[in-house]
Amino acid sequence: MIDVMNMKIVEVIAPGAIKDNAAFTVVEIDTLGAGHVTIVFHFGAMDIAMAVLKLKESDTTADGAATDVPGADFSVLPATLPSATDDNHFYAIQVPMLGRKRFLTLSATAGDGSAGTYGEAFAILSDLAAAPYTAADRGFTQELIAG
Repeated sequence: MIDVMNMKIVEVIAPGAIKDNAAFTVVEIDTLGAGHVTIVFHFGAMDIAMAVLKLKESDTTADGAATDVPGADFSVLPATLPSATDDNHFYAIQVPMLGRKRFLTLSATAGDGSAGTYGEAFAILSDLAAAPYTAADRGFTQELIAG
């Protein structure tokens, strides 16, 4: 297997309506079997800085008491929240899973602008305990392997 194929991609925030002064709808990430998780947020058009962009963790699914992951909050220096001029930029949070809780949840809230912010996010689970053998196992509907 090609090393880079030992990963799985999961949707965190689906492409959808622009958000203004509202939280994005997120899908919780079950990291079972992953040694590392990369969360990528891709911004489209935005007219105001993000109000919140951070990662939380919990031992159980849908845990209302999830806690912040240290070093994974863009409002804490030296990081800065994405601004109104970050159209079409990518932001990432790298999470080594050793010692982390199983479930990760991205917290993302658009600031209060005149139009809002467009964005989507996905997670790449890598260094997997069990290698995925099919495109579906890696989170793809279709996958081409050029040769």
